[in-house]
Amino acid sequence: MSITKKATILVVGLGLVTLSACGSSEGGGESGGSRTVTLVSHDSWAASKSVIAAFEKSSGYKVRVLEDGDAGQAVNKAILTKDNPQGDVFFGVDNTLLSRALDNGLFQPYEPKDADRVKPEYRAGRDEHRVTPVDTGDICVNYDKEWFSEHELTPPSSFDDLVKPQYKNLLVTENAATSSPGLGFLLGTAAEYGKEGWQDYWKKLKANGVKVVDGWEQAYNEEFSGSAGGRKAKADRPLVVSYASSPPAEVIYADPRPDTAPTGIAPDTCFRQVEYAGLLSNAKNPEGGKALLDFLIGKRFQEDMPLNMFVHPVRDDAKVPREFTEYGPQAEDPRTLDPDEIADHRDEWVKTWTSLVLK
Repeated sequence: MSITKKATILVVGLGLVTLSACGSSEGGGESGGSRTVTLVSHDSWAASKSVIAAFEKSSGYKVRVLEDGDAGQAVNKAILTKDNPQGDVFFGVDNTLLSRALDNGLFQPYEPKDADRVKPEYRAGRDEHRVTPVDTGDICVNYDKEWFSEHELTPPSSFDDLVKPQYKNLLVTENAATSSPGLGFLLGTAAEYGKEGWQDYWKKLKANGVKVVDGWEQAYNEEFSGSAGGRKAKADRPLVVSYASSPPAEVIYADPRPDTAPTGIAPDTCFRQVEYAGLLSNAKNPEGGKALLDFLIGKRFQEDMPLNMFVHPVRDDAKVPREFTEYGPQAEDPRTLDPDEIADHRDEWVKTWTSLVLK
C-alpha cells in the first residue's frame, strides 16, 4: 500500500526468500515434508527482517513468500489453484472480496492464539474461523497539496465535490474489476448513494473526466502528481484513489523528510477496508501455517506493520508509531457496507460499473 512498496519489499527480501509467481505444484511442494511455511500474498506484503527472523527462530519454520499481483488477481489465482495450493497461508483477501474466497472453499478453519485480542468490529461474522483479521485501512481520495495551492483551488472533501466542474479531469482511479482500491472506491459510492444512486453518480463522474487505470501502482506512482513517482514523471492528475496512509508514506520515505505531508485526503470519500489471512485448504504444511497465523496477529508483527505496509493493526493492545498517526490518522466516519450486502451485489455492481464507465 505504501508509495515505496517495491523498495520496501526489496529490503525485506534480504531476510526472506521471495518466490516469483510460479506454478502451483512448485509453491506447494516447497512446503511439503519440510520446515518451510509458504505465505501467498498480494505484492504489498512487507515486514521487518528482524521480526521475521524472530518468528523463524521461535517456531523453527523458514518463511517463504509468494507475491502474486494485486489483491484481486491473487485471490482469483488462489481459488483456481485451491486443490493444489501454491502455499499454506493466504494473506491479503479483504472485506470487498472475502465472500468470493469463502464461497469457493479457499480456507480451512483455524482459530489462532490471541484471536480474542482482535477488535470485535474487524471480525468476520460468518467465517467459522476460516479467516483471521490482520490489518485495516481506509481507501480514500488523495490530493496534491502543492497543485491545489498553485491553482488557488480548495481540494475536494466529499464524493459530491468530485463531480463539480472545478474538479473536471483531475481524478484518476483504479479499475473496480481488477483492483482492490478501485473496488473499494466503488463500494464507497454504493454506501454513500445506495443501490441505485451510485450508478447516476458514476455517470456524473465519467462526464467530469475521471480516468481509470488497471491498478494502484499505475494510478498512484505514474498518474498522480502528488506522489514521488508522479512528480518525477510530471503527472497531471492531482486527485487519486489511494489510502489514508499514503500521506505518511510520502513523509517517511522522503529524503530529506518534510515537516508536513505533501498530500492529503478527502475525508468524506473513505471506505473502511479490512484484510484477512487464512489457512489454505489442502495446505501441504498446515501446522506451519497455523504457527504463521498465530504470528500474524501476535503483538510484535502487529506493531511492525504500520511502517512497513502502512496499515493499522487490529489487535486492541498494539501500539501505532507516532509518525504514522501524525500524518495518516484513520478516517473519523468511513463508509462501510455489510459483508453480506457486498457478497450479494459485488459481481453485479462491478459488471454494471464496467458497462457504465469503461464502454
